[in-house]
Amino acid sequence: MSKSKTLPAVFLLTGIPGQEDVHVWISIPFCLIYVSCTLGNSIILFIIKTDSTLHEPMYFFLSMLAITDLGLSISTMPTTLGIFWFNSREISHNACFTQQFFIHAFTFTESSVLLCMAFDRFVAICNPLRYSSILTPPKIAKMGLVCLLRGVVLVLPFPILLQQHLYCQTKVLTHSYCLHQEVMKMACSDFRVNVIYGLLVTLASVGLDFLLILLSYTMILKTVLSIASHTERLKALNTCISHVCIVLLFYVPDIGLCLIYRYVKMSSPLLKTVMGYVYLLVPPLMNPIVYSMKTKVSSSLAPEN
Repeated sequence: MSKSKTLPAVFLLTGIPGQEDVHVWISIPFCLIYVSCTLGNSIILFIIKTDSTLHEPMYFFLSMLAITDLGLSISTMPTTLGIFWFNSREISHNACFTQQFFIHAFTFTESSVLLCMAFDRFVAICNPLRYSSILTPPKIAKMGLVCLLRGVVLVLPFPILLQQHLYCQTKVLTHSYCLHQEVMKMACSDFRVNVIYGLLVTLASVGLDFLLILLSYTMILKTVLSIASHTERLKALNTCISHVCIVLLFYVPDIGLCLIYRYVKMSSPLLKTVMGYVYLLVPPLMNPIVYSMKTKVSSSLAPEN
């Protein structure tokens, strides 16, 4: 027994349960999704960087969102395509801990960026005269740095805590990538600290961000409803449509996956797998599409406040 505890842990990743024979065909839409995520978010960054008329707070925050989406896509791409193309399921414990660190760090960072974007819309609608003075480029840069540091600091204990556990045998994970809430359950030793810390961090980051976003839109609606002109109301609300869409695309799958892991004990592996892919692939794929639909063509992009 003591000998088995000293062996390096190896986890087995899973593609689509029960569909192993057609993984090569399944890889085609996944490959297209990853290419679309990379191209879409890269194009957004390129347009914002090269078009000086877009050097406004809203588009600075959008560029931060594109960077986090790229990070999420790149974090899961190697193992996911490795399974579908080469049936490469094994992943060492160190590689797994590293991957889950980047996935969760980018996820928490994206949540923070969405909160900053909500604050941007709040200032633009509720205090438009001070918009430029409140959201200056130096302040926006500091906000972006705080978002990144917050994500890194909150997630850094995850791999450290996971390193403290014993993994006595090969464990099969539900997804084609590593998530903290699943990897910790593979431990042979007591992982209650991971459960408590993971719950506290989720509530203090994603949960708090979501509540603050709801609060900001409550105040935005209160301000908009006080506008006498019906046309002006629609114009003000129109500036928030894109952000509301990406907030829903991010938080609904995230909350759904958390509920499945914590409360739905009898859920099928396929349900967890599908929700996991939706959670990590849909936001990076849809965010560029949402903003492209909103602005029609890149040449028509202009500050919405």
